[in-house]
Amino acid sequence: MVDTRDLGTSGLKITTVGFGSWAVGGGGWAFGWGPQDDAESVRAIVHAVERGVNWVDTAAVYGLGHSEEVVGRAVSGIATGDRPFIFTKCGLIWDGANRLAPARRVLRPETIRAECEASLRRLGVERIDLFQFHRPDESGVPVEDSWGEMARLADEGKVRAIGVSNFDIGLLQRCESIRHVDSLQPPFSMIHRGSASELLPWAAAHGTGVIVYSPMASGILTDSFSRERIAAMAEDDWRAHSDNFTEPGLTSNLALRDALKPLAARLHTSVSAVAVAWTLTWTGVTGAIVGARRPDQVDGWVPAGSLHLAPDALEEIAAAVERTGAGSGPIRA
Repeated sequence: MVDTRDLGTSGLKITTVGFGSWAVGGGGWAFGWGPQDDAESVRAIVHAVERGVNWVDTAAVYGLGHSEEVVGRAVSGIATGDRPFIFTKCGLIWDGANRLAPARRVLRPETIRAECEASLRRLGVERIDLFQFHRPDESGVPVEDSWGEMARLADEGKVRAIGVSNFDIGLLQRCESIRHVDSLQPPFSMIHRGSASELLPWAAAHGTGVIVYSPMASGILTDSFSRERIAAMAEDDWRAHSDNFTEPGLTSNLALRDALKPLAARLHTSVSAVAVAWTLTWTGVTGAIVGARRPDQVDGWVPAGSLHLAPDALEEIAAAVERTGAGSGPIRA
């Protein structure tokens, strides 16, 4: 069984791991993961639900609408009573004529509403369970205006809960003054630990749920990752050019991954599960978004949802982080 926790005060009780569908969007856009088989994506989502996962996180921009369509296809094939919660995001506007151009960060009230309607259509649902701002606006719109529109969508029943992703404390406080922020989605892993400094404590103090993304550092903290896999990445796989996957950070990141292998073996689980379970030990974290492109990848991380790391295991991980020098941010909860 996968553990569940309350997502803040939203009324949603979610499993501590959720299916992340960034890679489901495939390639051919600015932050794609290379080619992806849609049928395999559907099988992975269905398999995750069969393993006990009760929510799927996606975004309009993933594959420029394609991820939402695939998620909708997968969910439509699941019996109504067993369907997972659907979380999606808005605020990144792309140019259909130039798919590889980075999306613009726009949170105008009228575009938020239009994006909500488009996501509802692509997902094939009547209500979005959690609707989130993907990133802060860069077009000059006051966040109070943007958040006010999200509140109206919730009042109208188009969305059940509202949240933000990649927001700092200042923006969170401005949103909170208008309407409660149900959920925050920050990056958080053994490598990217910065969110533990201020964001997690703020969320815990304000009753805001937290679903962290990239808990396996986009794949590095997995058993089978290697330099050879980086060399074989598709040209349109964004990771091939990311700091995490290039030197000087790559060597220390892989050293941390290797340091987790003995612990995972003793716990009879995977490095992936240990990496994800570690994020769940931090106060304020409700759940972790974990990606998969195939059903067998789900099997690698879903045990994290019921894996409870003992104090000695957490100290072993902290020592490994210090020894390898991987990443930055607080090491101990």
